[in-house]
Amino acid sequence: MGRSKLKRFAQNVERHNVLEDSKALYKELKGNWNVLYFSKDQPITVELACGKAHYTTGLAAHFPDRNFVGVDVKGDRLWVGSTIAIDQNLNNTAFLRAQIEHLDQFFAPQEVNELWITFPDPRPKKRDIKRRLTSPRFLELYKLILHKNGLVNFKTDNTQLFDYTVELLQERKDTEIVAQTHDLYSSPLLADHYGIQTDFERKFLEKGETIKFLKFRFKNEG
Repeated sequence: MGRSKLKRFAQNVERHNVLEDSKALYKELKGNWNVLYFSKDQPITVELACGKAHYTTGLAAHFPDRNFVGVDVKGDRLWVGSTIAIDQNLNNTAFLRAQIEHLDQFFAPQEVNELWITFPDPRPKKRDIKRRLTSPRFLELYKLILHKNGLVNFKTDNTQLFDYTVELLQERKDTEIVAQTHDLYSSPLLADHYGIQTDFERKFLEKGETIKFLKFRFKNEG
């Protein structure tokens, strides 16, 4: 492991906005984000597999009246988002180091108002379908933690993953696609991503790839 990573990990331990297993608060977050961590009781948006947390920090700057949590297992990437948040004084942000399949250990039912999934690993092999962040087992997790009518925003360059996701959502009786496009930058939905671009997105755009985007929600039952 390089020295720079070790330095970042050491700084994460000292930072209030990085929440990881070494900290006592880590196991007390579920159902208590707006009580124990955030200074203001506001709607919570979560960015999954956030990497450098472009959306966590970008949206937090746009919406000071909301709270934002970036989730990733890579501590060195979370350090980047944490640094941006500190530099920009974004006190409505947090960075959670955790596996996404364990989301229900950190968020209570209906505690989250909105989710962002941006450029996840497409997992193209059939044996890895269950690891796709829009596969049925992950959708069930999102359904559990999302508030009624809470939105999921999904952004990718990968046509196979996008079409897989659309088809899966259309087959389910409990989901509703609110909007979708295969070419975000030529779509009326362009404003819905608030001009925020990830590093991956910029690379794909430079290669001439179109960016796919959809918004969906889980229907109220009963």
